[in-house]
Amino acid sequence: MVNLKTLRFGFIFSCLAMISTASAAPSLEPLWLTEGVSVPESVLVYRNGKANFLLVSQIDGEPNTKDGKGGIAKMSFKGELDDVNWVTGLHAPKGMAHFDGKLYVADVDELVVINIKSAEIEKKITVPGAIFLNDVTVDSKGTIFVSDMKTGKIHRYANNVLSEYVAKIENVNGLKAIGSNLVVGAGTHLYLIDSSKNRLDIASGFAQGIDGVESINKGDFLLSCWAGLLYYVHLSGKVELLLDSQKEGVNTADIGFDSVTQTLYVPNFLKNSVTAYKVAIN
Repeated sequence: MVNLKTLRFGFIFSCLAMISTASAAPSLEPLWLTEGVSVPESVLVYRNGKANFLLVSQIDGEPNTKDGKGGIAKMSFKGELDDVNWVTGLHAPKGMAHFDGKLYVADVDELVVINIKSAEIEKKITVPGAIFLNDVTVDSKGTIFVSDMKTGKIHRYANNVLSEYVAKIENVNGLKAIGSNLVVGAGTHLYLIDSSKNRLDIASGFAQGIDGVESINKGDFLLSCWAGLLYYVHLSGKVELLLDSQKEGVNTADIGFDSVTQTLYVPNFLKNSVTAYKVAIN
């Protein structure tokens, strides 16, 4: 039986050591909108010395079809589309994470490993029983976690070994590794899963299913719902709506956040564009 108070306080203290603070929800200031990408599902911020850019996964077809149409685009932080075909030969790529010069991409039933310097696919790792691999995150030790929305599982990849990490998480999607914990968006719930695989409901009741999850402050999060919603979630569980673009038909898929510039990058799935917002703390 999980002691929820102990689990929540443990999470608070682990976050205090890693993430800066704020007392109020931020506001979003639009910076730019770039068109020309093909069904963008995820945006990843990459910073490594002088190599600083955005990577955008492009489904360019049906989200669960192995048609070879998908790929990764490369963009500047100013919204310039540097190379729309930076990597090709994927199927329906979605979430991404990077570690030690490698890019890890969820692609239907495979975890794809890409050399970032050469932009070459090094390996495709088939995940047994996978149906709809969705998001990817990596912890500080280089352990990769990938979610499968249709099977309700999170898989773990470490030291070239693939294994099932947790199961029975309905509609599991967005992942964010923080220390030894995983923050997980699943349907209308935001969970914390600790290293012992205990599960705590951080917040719930979102209007649509969660897609992307990013940490921003001491245990606070920015998250997106694919239908067109952006939220700010306080560690206390308080939820504040930042953006609702559902009526305009502007989807907000798997977001990326740059803590250096406090910029949020949002893939507009059906609009074939990416929008950048300055995150202003009030």
